[in-house]
Amino acid sequence: MVALPCCESYNLCNDFPGYGFQWLATGTSPLQKAGMIYGYARVSTDGQTLDAQREALTAVGAEKIFAETASGAKSERAELAKVLALVGKGDTLLVTRLDRLARSTINLLTTLDGLSHKGAMFRSLAEGWADTTTPHGRLTVTIVGGVAEFERELIRVRTGEGRARAKARGQSLGRRPTLTRHQEDEVRRRKLAGEPVREIARSYNVSASTISRIRS
Repeated sequence: MVALPCCESYNLCNDFPGYGFQWLATGTSPLQKAGMIYGYARVSTDGQTLDAQREALTAVGAEKIFAETASGAKSERAELAKVLALVGKGDTLLVTRLDRLARSTINLLTTLDGLSHKGAMFRSLAEGWADTTTPHGRLTVTIVGGVAEFERELIRVRTGEGRARAKARGQSLGRRPTLTRHQEDEVRRRKLAGEPVREIARSYNVSASTISRIRS
């Protein structure tokens, strides 16, 4: 079990060394501070409405709401970029659900880490654990970040072990060649005979650049 250093206000701290997520406990609720409370709302299609999200965010104190119609799979969302650039120290960003903000756990943690470094807080109305305006919420987010980091490390280690075993078996790694060795030998002979590269490529149903990369 990891021993956590104590924070003065709550005798707890949710900063796991090495993971970069530092949500420091304070004695007052961030929502009671002078910072702005921003809301972010998103729907995926034009047939959906933003009204319910706007109402929910306004009801819990959002003073300015950024809303847009955009697929959650898109990495670039104009209104989200605006609010993330605008929030600063003491501000709070609210969303109705986590899937309105992030595409994946890693994407969520990266966004929250960016907010924490700016001194801003975050709260999801639907997921009570995703609330960095409270000490327990910050602790939970840090634990989730630690688990995600652990999973990434496991994947990296297993991938490396798999590659090592494949090499030991003499198995080639990377993308499978477009042409077999026999076909490449044929290409070399045809190129030496002066046959046009495009004609050779057409006969193997590959691009001309693939044929050009095969040295005679």
